[in-house]
Amino acid sequence: MRTVLVRYKTKEDQAVANAALVRAVFDELAAKVPGGFHYVTLRLADGVTFVHLATMEGATPLQSLPAFQRFQEDIRARCVEPPVLSEATVVGSYGLSAFVDGGKLPRAEAKP
Repeated sequence: MRTVLVRYKTKEDQAVANAALVRAVFDELAAKVPGGFHYVTLRLADGVTFVHLATMEGATPLQSLPAFQRFQEDIRARCVEPPVLSEATVVGSYGLSAFVDGGKLPRAEAKP
């Protein structure tokens, strides 16, 4: 299983439009229900920073969604800080079992 985190900051006048585009992606995901894929998007308290966190088995289903394609079309024009993608390893989770798949995801080992 792969875990990916994407973070970016939109222009103030683009944050509402960005959130609407993100919600459209979730609407499509709800209609298609792709297996092995868990996804959450957060909008931070500053109102312009967005964080996307996804876990997936195999390839992401996002690329095949028309709503995601619309979201990506002008993402850089909406941003003051472009998206930065980072691979991640779950260290721990409480109450977010989708992101650790019942403990089956590889976890970062504690280092002395």
